Amino acid sequence: MLIAAPGAPVQTSSEIITVVIETSAGTIDVAIDADRAPITAANFLRYVDAKMYDGGRFHRAVRLDNQVRKDVMIQVIQGGRSPERATAEKGFGTIPLERTSTTSLRHVDGAISMARGDRADSAAADFFICVGDQPSLDFGGARAADGQGFAAFGRVVSGMDIARKIQAGATNHREQLREPVTIVRIYRR
Repeated sequence: MLIAAPGAPVQTSSEIITVVIETSAGTIDVAIDADRAPITAANFLRYVDAKMYDGGRFHRAVRLDNQVRKDVMIQVIQGGRSPERATAEKGFGTIPLERTSTTSLRHVDGAISMARGDRADSAAADFFICVGDQPSLDFGGARAADGQGFAAFGRVVSGMDIARKIQAGATNHREQLREPVTIVRIYRR
């Protein structure tokens, strides 16, 4: 299987793992690139294998459109563990950021990436899927105040229609979906 950003050299990978995200809205299949983003992929798969996303939800749909700078238009859906499970179960902690400048995995339409806080090395469990190309999420982009970007680690290979359906859901003023979409389970294919 091949995963490459537009314009980047196409690389084949022996460490592509397909993960199925079953949601109440439908199924999304994602190819995880463990070769180019080994730390981020291993972290995500740890949560998958421990079934810690099961019963979780897609809770956020970001639709920011900056009329002055089109490179900061953001459209993503963010998911993760349910608040109840996140409170009851300890996660695995934060991981170092694998920058897109190192991995060459870009935030293109269908990219899966780890959510993070204000610090570069603050990603833990939440992840997001890009709807449309999102270069402002890459290293050097304007979305992260520190310019370090986010860690893309794979790409949707089937089910972008479901991701778009989730992203189109009604949100409140804080980008939270009014009706979160349940993650029934996530598992390796």
